[in-house]
Amino acid sequence: MIVAFWIITGLIALVFLGSGVMKITRPREALATMGLKWTEDFTDLQVKLIGLAEALGALGLVLPVLLGILPILSPIAAILLAALMLGATVVHVRRTEPPVTLVLVVLSIASAVLGFLVVG
Repeated sequence: MIVAFWIITGLIALVFLGSGVMKITRPREALATMGLKWTEDFTDLQVKLIGLAEALGALGLVLPVLLGILPILSPIAAILLAALMLGATVVHVRRTEPPVTLVLVVLSIASAVLGFLVVG
């Protein structure tokens, strides 16, 4: 069970960390040309804050449990990432981007399940 936890946690954390760092480090216009057309609906600051939330959430998934410092923060981070992905799902549904929406729903469910696994 512990091996499965770390595999799932590591994969989810890598996805969110990579996505977050990309949003933080690249200009919004560059993200739009890379296929992230949703960034056209948001300001530069909003995109950076979304990226920061994803990156911090990724670190929050791993570090508390790994370091043994306030491990309750890991399931909180997982639930908050799930909520963030639900918000992203709403944005992509409004923009009629079904393939992206499916990926976000999967990430949201995986994050929520991870949050409840850690608590249980």
